[in-house]
Amino acid sequence: MSVAAIQPAQRSARLMLVADWLAVAAAVSLPWSTSVTSILTGAWVVVALFTLDRESIERVRWMAAVVFPLAIAVYAILAVTWSDVAWPLRLRSLPTVVKLAVIPLFLIHFRRTGAYGPVFIGFFVSCCALLVASWLMVMFPWFPLRTPNYGVPVKDYISQSGFFSICVVALLDRAITAWKESLPTALFCTGGAALFFANIVFVATGRTSLVALAALLLLLGALRFRGRALLLFFGALVVLAAAAWAASPYLRYRVTNVVEDIRDFRANEMDTSSGARLEFWIHSLDIVREAPLFGHGAGSTREVMSQSFGVDPAQKSAPSNPHNQILAVAIPYGLIGVALLIAMWIAHLRLFVTAEFLASGPVGFIGLAIVVQNIIGGLFNSHLFDFTQGWFYVMGVGIAGGALFYRRDAQGASPR
Repeated sequence: MSVAAIQPAQRSARLMLVADWLAVAAAVSLPWSTSVTSILTGAWVVVALFTLDRESIERVRWMAAVVFPLAIAVYAILAVTWSDVAWPLRLRSLPTVVKLAVIPLFLIHFRRTGAYGPVFIGFFVSCCALLVASWLMVMFPWFPLRTPNYGVPVKDYISQSGFFSICVVALLDRAITAWKESLPTALFCTGGAALFFANIVFVATGRTSLVALAALLLLLGALRFRGRALLLFFGALVVLAAAAWAASPYLRYRVTNVVEDIRDFRANEMDTSSGARLEFWIHSLDIVREAPLFGHGAGSTREVMSQSFGVDPAQKSAPSNPHNQILAVAIPYGLIGVALLIAMWIAHLRLFVTAEFLASGPVGFIGLAIVVQNIIGGLFNSHLFDFTQGWFYVMGVGIAGGALFYRRDAQGASPR
């Protein structure tokens, strides 16, 4: 090989190494900072694009897990043409959707480099630091960190409890697989999962995260156990739930307060989050009926929801989020957008539910858990369009998917 051919290959290898460490830095920053994550992910995209080659693109271009995120991004761009709102509003809405197009780029990159381990480790260590800071705020009133939310050092309790839920099931999955090989490792992982779980139950409970965590624990048991072991696992979950319910007045308040919220809202006694969600959903369904197929166009959600509620969209309190992922897609992008969203979720579920799943180590389950959590969270929020949860999905699915393909390629298996 000539020197001229070697030099581009060396430059590409250096760029891929830079992209690997930028991904690690972005994963570490995600639980803590929005601005830093924005800078790092933007830098990662630029560097990763310079490392692309035709062969890598050809190997994934017809995969459903790649096609549908790209299709949603392209469709969102096209939707600016039929929107009636001002152009700045149309263009401002695009980054929330177009970031899904980065999923294939993550998948391609980590399929080539296989450097997914440091990313997952970096994110986990970052979550551990967040856990420590949260407990310090609770246990020591003199702790210098002060935020408006009790036990939430940065961002909000929704994202914090969501991250901690993934850590709980990932640690339990590791404990299960390590039980017969290394009892100390299994006990260490179980203890770590208990600390994350206790924070969710006693400190910062996201009700959506509770629903998702319950589903993920049931899924974990169904995938990892059979017969009597499965019954014992489910029995242990029932005991754990009962103990948490009895020990945490805060948990009981967060769960039982849903019914009271809805009752008070309907009686016009007070504005409550649970009651407001019902109102958002009712109005959103009426809005979707007005333009069911193609939607109202990119950036139109705030305008059409404000009209439906009879308020000025310029007001700071004007409604702009239906608090449901399907409705958040249906309003601007119609049923075509919804079909693409559901197809993407199905494609990503299939990406991780494979014949090699149980033998793939923690990577396959982490990817599956992120997709399931996002789908369940989408029933009550529009997490894909939010910055933190949206980038968590993009990075998690893309990197975990790339890791699985890297392992298959190394074993000589044909790609799906």
